[in-house]
Amino acid sequence: MTTVAARLGHTDVLEAEAAYIFREVAGEFEKPVLLFSGGKDSVVMLHLALKAFAPAPLPFALLHVDTGHNFPEVLAYRDRVVAAHGLTLHVASVQDYIDRGVLRERPDGTRNPLQTLPLLEAISGGGFDAVFGGGRRDEEKARAKERVFSLRDEFGTWDPRRQRPELWQLYNGRHLPGEHVRIFPLSNWTELDVWQYIAREGIELPSIYFAHEREVFLRSGMWLAPGDWGGPRGGEPVEKRRVRYRTVGDMSCTGAVLSEASGVDEVIVEITASRLTERGATRADDRLSEAAMEDRKREGYF
Repeated sequence: MTTVAARLGHTDVLEAEAAYIFREVAGEFEKPVLLFSGGKDSVVMLHLALKAFAPAPLPFALLHVDTGHNFPEVLAYRDRVVAAHGLTLHVASVQDYIDRGVLRERPDGTRNPLQTLPLLEAISGGGFDAVFGGGRRDEEKARAKERVFSLRDEFGTWDPRRQRPELWQLYNGRHLPGEHVRIFPLSNWTELDVWQYIAREGIELPSIYFAHEREVFLRSGMWLAPGDWGGPRGGEPVEKRRVRYRTVGDMSCTGAVLSEASGVDEVIVEITASRLTERGATRADDRLSEAAMEDRKREGYF
């Protein structure tokens, strides 16, 4: 007799696992929230959540930490999706913290490391006890250490020694008052899995993920977008190149890749041939130090 898993394809198994995680969290926690930036992983995560609870409405709100340096087309997509599904979106603004003098601009102009405090205060202020994130283990070595249910203490910090075993997909969400749990439904997905699911489900994405002509400049081997954040500097000429983005974050640290992939199928072919992860290829904030991501995770970042 064949098992159900044996009859399902790889993508079906990943989808079923994610749906199970969403339902477990909805049943176990008082007030979950889903991080939604308009980036492809958060888009897939929202699509999975909507399917998991259909035809009922989504039983939790969305949260975005806006650095003020996000790509305009991604923000427009975010707002369009929220309106289309009648969802509630909470926005924590890094710019607000800078204006109040709580945070200070970095010399390099990047605001990604400044997201931690607005995120933690949005979680505590909103009373959220579970926070869905789109992190995947294939992205970066610090994220490879994560559990699906990642316990954070009352300061939002991550201690790998406090993480719990998850044998047989048994998830322990118990936490003390003031603590919360980060939830990663896409933990076992790869970048290729995400794109194959996008293709199968016909999910719309921001146009930035597909090849288009754009003004960029080269810095430390990465094609960055010019903007108010401080780029380019002298000796960094702006060029028009045909590019696309593999991952989307702050404009100051998210690099584009030269590409002719204008559709989902072409992107899948391109990813299949790539030998670099999307963060390794296009995220300057991960190059700040050997343990940049792990350091940020310990402080409360995703």
